[in-house]
Amino acid sequence: MRLRVEFTTEPFDLDEAPAHAVVAREVIQAAQLDAVDVGPFGNTAEGGADSVLTAVDALLRQSLQAGATRISLQVNVVAEGGK
Repeated sequence: MRLRVEFTTEPFDLDEAPAHAVVAREVIQAAQLDAVDVGPFGNTAEGGADSVLTAVDALLRQSLQAGATRISLQVNVVAEGGK
């Protein structure tokens, strides 16, 4: 099964990426995921279910520890082939 995760961390800071946002980006980029897209207002990544769920666990734990006060995420099942 393939999953796609979309997430944001808060609070926002438009002048400089806060520590929790940097941590979230590093977790996702280091994970064994495909199609990682990190942006200032939202992030997405896709991969196998185990890899995505492991990355989401690390993302939640480490971002909260780094100061996130809210993490919004959505996880969707993706049809094989990305459609």
